[in-house]
Amino acid sequence: MALNWTMLKHDRSPIPLPNEQTITSIETVADLSLAIPDVPPTTSSSTAGGSGGAKKLKALGKIWLTDQRLIFTTESGVSFESLSVPLHSILTTRFEQPTFGANYLAFEIRPSPEGGLTDGTRAELRFKDRAMFDFVSLLEKTRERVIYMKRQAAEDSELDGLPTYTLPAESSSVSMVDGIPVENPPGYDV
Repeated sequence: MALNWTMLKHDRSPIPLPNEQTITSIETVADLSLAIPDVPPTTSSSTAGGSGGAKKLKALGKIWLTDQRLIFTTESGVSFESLSVPLHSILTTRFEQPTFGANYLAFEIRPSPEGGLTDGTRAELRFKDRAMFDFVSLLEKTRERVIYMKRQAAEDSELDGLPTYTLPAESSSVSMVDGIPVENPPGYDV
């Protein structure tokens, strides 16, 4: 979602957000490739395309999966220091198993405003000396839970906004017997 937005400790591990729990970390070398498509300029006076084509970034680093986000941190001196992606901002994921080459995870990211990414940003994550499948299944389960919890919170807030219902005011046509309304059904023609 955003490049270089993760606050890092001296050992280049991420500083957690409030109430954030780390689920797993991959301390071995991970390879992340980002393809950031170009977007048209924001001024309406220009009809030309963006500012020079798509950017491709590639770095080696470490991965952290928390209950809120996927974090990638690099060694210093590369094109970017970190990538922070809230789990609900991962739009699609694909576990790729090429015939020749290592398995990898491909995913599309919904960018945040001013985060350094654009719509259509795609990432590929590879591990150098570790199996990918277990991490992908853990990521998917965690992501599904985050999306479910976000939907539940949205539904709860919608229910909070509903009006309260009261009984209609008593009409004069309702007859009462011992304080209980008695209403006969309408007569039907046979």
